[in-house]
Amino acid sequence: MLTDIEIAQQAKMKKIKDVAASISLGEDDIELYGNYMAKFSDEALDKLKDNKDGKLILVTAINPTPAGEGKTTVTIGLGQALCRLGKKAVVALREPSLGPCFGIKGGAAGGGYAQVVPMEKLNLHFTGDFHAITSANNLLCAMLDNHLQQGNTLRIDPKRIVIKRCLDMNDRALRNITIGMGARTDGVVREDHFIITVASEVMAILCLAEDLDDLKKRLGAIIVAYNYDNEPVTAADLNCVGAMALLLKDAIRPNLIQTLENTPAIVHGGPFANIAHGCNSVRATKTAIKVADYTITEAGFGADLGAEKFLNIKCRKAGLKPDCIVLVATVRALKYNGGVAKDQLGTENIDALGRGIVNLGKHIENLKKFNVPVVVTLNRFVSDTDKELEFVKDYCAKMGCSMTVSEVWAKGGEGGIPLAEDVLKVLDEQKSEFKPIYEDDMPIADKISFICKEIYGAGQVVFAKQAENAIKKIEEMGFGSFPVCMAKTQYSLSDDPSLLGRPEGFTMNIREVYVSAGAGFVVALTGTIMTMPGLPKHPAAESIDVDSDGTITGLF
Repeated sequence: MLTDIEIAQQAKMKKIKDVAASISLGEDDIELYGNYMAKFSDEALDKLKDNKDGKLILVTAINPTPAGEGKTTVTIGLGQALCRLGKKAVVALREPSLGPCFGIKGGAAGGGYAQVVPMEKLNLHFTGDFHAITSANNLLCAMLDNHLQQGNTLRIDPKRIVIKRCLDMNDRALRNITIGMGARTDGVVREDHFIITVASEVMAILCLAEDLDDLKKRLGAIIVAYNYDNEPVTAADLNCVGAMALLLKDAIRPNLIQTLENTPAIVHGGPFANIAHGCNSVRATKTAIKVADYTITEAGFGADLGAEKFLNIKCRKAGLKPDCIVLVATVRALKYNGGVAKDQLGTENIDALGRGIVNLGKHIENLKKFNVPVVVTLNRFVSDTDKELEFVKDYCAKMGCSMTVSEVWAKGGEGGIPLAEDVLKVLDEQKSEFKPIYEDDMPIADKISFICKEIYGAGQVVFAKQAENAIKKIEEMGFGSFPVCMAKTQYSLSDDPSLLGRPEGFTMNIREVYVSAGAGFVVALTGTIMTMPGLPKHPAAESIDVDSDGTITGLF
């Protein structure tokens, strides 16, 4: 059996100018990055604004498990299937982070015969967007430290600096550091911190900005610190917004690549969904719905994280309205939620499936609260039995959802045709009446509690004193109308990764709250969630190599 990277390396790619032509774009509408990657030109993005919007389909999933779900794979396969049915479809995805690629999760280009290519370039440096974001963020940090060194006329309190440096790599040793050591000319000694680039506010801003002017406005609003009078100090106060925007002027333009079946793929931005808002850029999604009749996009991790933020943050901010939601699960993952050990998941077990399927049920209930039609699909494994598949289908019917089996990993677009037909049927017969599930004017603590109870199923929400004080300050500064971005483990509906299935009545612990004023949301950290991941005992990097002719192995 071929690995994902071997399948990708055998792909017969079209020249990217020909992929662009399939969505009515000329050579002047794109900027080439070699033969198979391109960025949209600013002129093309402006021209497309007058086009009619196509349908927007969101793909999300149950809580991730070691058994795998395949959300990105389904997204890509559904796009390929729609094209096989003669529809004009585009997939809109996030860019992968180097942290997971070299850590434990692997790449984010899909899998099997439902991938985007060139897979190696996408999973590595791609068009340099993440490096630009990292540089812009760290320029802001360098400007702040230089301001302290050069006299600190803004009276910044070194103990109340909130901006953190970033790096797109899992490196736990950088979570808490001391800088400015050495000679007096080496800077002011202070405690500092690193987060992974995909958790940075600059990443969130790039993904929510409508254009360069909006990007600059948002960058200027970033709160970097507080002064001795407890007043916020922003990036605009440090006079570095123009330089940051210069570093991001190309990164803000969406990228165009293709799937294994040459379906256009717009790939741009990549915030994590467990510690950020977990969606590709607004620009990418809005571009996709202008060039295609059907846009299939994804939201990271489980529906309790990525989809909730897509619907409550991204759609609210950008005026987007999804027409249908596809919820991905696997029989293996549901049995894992029912208490079956990973090495026993290949054995038929209806009892365990019945215990674990409540996780799927909770996500169906949650998504329906947004008044958007929901379709369930099961990524099929060889070990799945007909009896197990029928059990899930009957359960979904009782929940008011159709269920189809997806075989896109093994068969590409052909394996996604039943799902594509189901989606088209739902789009034809059911109308989306999308609406975010909480109002802007709810107090911040009430928004947090609402999400914890309504989406996660918590019985009680406990705020640390530090979080309560932060909320009071955020509301005093005028940011009380912002939506909430929850930072929570992806492995459970609760803040405890060991609580599988559908935990209920648990206590949700809010340990820290801060405002991302440029991004336009308030972040609430729960449990022990980290904004700088660490590497596992045996990182994926140990198995990755490249030989003298440039052939890459072990990437995924």
